[in-house]
Amino acid sequence: QVQLVESGGGLVQAGGSLRLSCAASGRTDIVYRMGWFRQAPGKEREFVAAITWSAGITGYADSVRGRFTISRDNAKNTVYLQMNSLKSEDTAVYTCAAQMGLGQRYDYWGQGTQVTVSS
Repeated sequence: QVQLVESGGGLVQAGGSLRLSCAASGRTDIVYRMGWFRQAPGKEREFVAAITWSAGITGYADSVRGRFTISRDNAKNTVYLQMNSLKSEDTAVYTCAAQMGLGQRYDYWGQGTQVTVSS
């Protein structure tokens, strides 16, 4: 199993920046990919960004590409989401998740952290 704990959320003005962290513990040695997802009130959860644990290959949703950057520190078992040029529509609960193999679903999820962008 893998345990995930997010931190770094908060209230920020539009145009500002935040960095989210996701600390992983447990069987991180067999994690294939880590992802960030978000869910705004009244909306479905959506993919934000992902990074493969070993090679560091990244992917982004079109809505955040160029503004958000996902990275990882394998020594700290931590994944980061640097969010710049934040917009009010980025307001959501952000959750990290672990995928244990290519093509598999994300099986492990954190509790989420709230990001609120004021306009």
